[in-house]
Amino acid sequence: MADHTTRTYDSILELLPDADNPTPIVRLNKVTGFEHAQVYAKLEWYNPFGAVKDRVAANLVRAAEERGEELENLVEPTSGNTGIGLAMIANAKGYGFSATLSKDVPLEKRAALRIFGTDLVELDDDLCPLPGQPEGAMQRAEELAERPGWRELNQYQNPDNPDAHFRTTGPEIWRQTGGSITHFAASLGTCGTITGTGRYLKQQNPDVKVIGVHPTEGHDIPGVRSRRALGVTEFFLPDEYDAVVEVADADAYHLAKRLNQEESIIAGPSSALALAGALREIPDEPGVVAVVIFPDNVFKYTSSFQRHLPELFPADTLPEPQAVAPANPFAGHLEAAFEFAKHGPDVVDAGTAAAQFDDGAVLIDVRGPAELERARIAGAVNVPLPELSQGRTDGLPTDKDAPVLTLCAAGTRSLYALLLLKAQGYRNVKSVDGGIAAWAAAGLPTEQRSTAGVG
Repeated sequence: MADHTTRTYDSILELLPDADNPTPIVRLNKVTGFEHAQVYAKLEWYNPFGAVKDRVAANLVRAAEERGEELENLVEPTSGNTGIGLAMIANAKGYGFSATLSKDVPLEKRAALRIFGTDLVELDDDLCPLPGQPEGAMQRAEELAERPGWRELNQYQNPDNPDAHFRTTGPEIWRQTGGSITHFAASLGTCGTITGTGRYLKQQNPDVKVIGVHPTEGHDIPGVRSRRALGVTEFFLPDEYDAVVEVADADAYHLAKRLNQEESIIAGPSSALALAGALREIPDEPGVVAVVIFPDNVFKYTSSFQRHLPELFPADTLPEPQAVAPANPFAGHLEAAFEFAKHGPDVVDAGTAAAQFDDGAVLIDVRGPAELERARIAGAVNVPLPELSQGRTDGLPTDKDAPVLTLCAAGTRSLYALLLLKAQGYRNVKSVDGGIAAWAAAGLPTEQRSTAGVG
């Protein structure tokens, strides 16, 4: 039986937080520069498995069990922390667990998942998984979940994600501040934290200001999404927030350094990202009480800090890079061609692509069938990239000079499609930068998955 007064437990799962056993909030005294406003960091590495995502993992499993779902084996796409939480909960309950994730996720997180017994599938995907790429984390998890006895709980679409924070994070903060909270801030990834917590706090007091913070495009902060990537996140609901702020990597990493060295708070980069954005919106006025979510600590990101704060890591302390000969000796040249194509004249933004589409260009959507169910563009021709690479030409114009546009989820596969089409003689091919995520973010029309008949 859990006894929070003596911190005595029969199971590690009894350490999971709630209003009676909250993660701590600690006032920031040096880095805010405020005279009047009180700013508190909610330290989520006090969750039993080290991150805010433990709440989500626990609630996904709890709700599925209560619905009577078969959970013999679990699989989940992740940028690390949800996978870690699910791995440990699966261990405690005797379930199998497999995680699909990007090779760009910090080595520290991938090593931890392996230590925890996870069957790890490492892929060439975005740092935080997006709907996209047949080789991507989301698509691969969907495929693995089709095996008998396997189940994907899907933090990216499952409403039990924000519900975790409505049940726990919100009530904790309300109680810890005695209902005096005026501002709440969180970094934006799946957006379960900001949406669930924000809904609870605004239910208690509609005047509470909710602030979302995201990184710039091409960022290097695991677990969070740029504004363009947020366009395909189901729980990103900006109409429910009072502000959405963008913060650069440099600002986040330098503030993380200050938090560690001046406040003695072992904050990781997504914690500093949230605080940096919050400080732009919080007024320094008497009576202001702000709480900022600090998702996890610095120890999972030492390799990331080496890249962004090299002054902390003298060159002679770093290991010598090991040269590895590629299986294909010309692979480097192919990758160079791809990198040049990213910034070449054949990449167009969503608005330009839409105008060309309206003028008669053929739009080739190279995503897979499951992705098309979520969102598609009326009139586009679907030729999945694997089929295109095998020479399929159905739906392509016979005139090799006809204008053709290629589109995917985020702009990677469409570039490969462009190169494949040019290799087959098509001379007027453009790739849509940012894919359907950028198309939707620009307010251009898409057909959403039908929800008719869903109870």
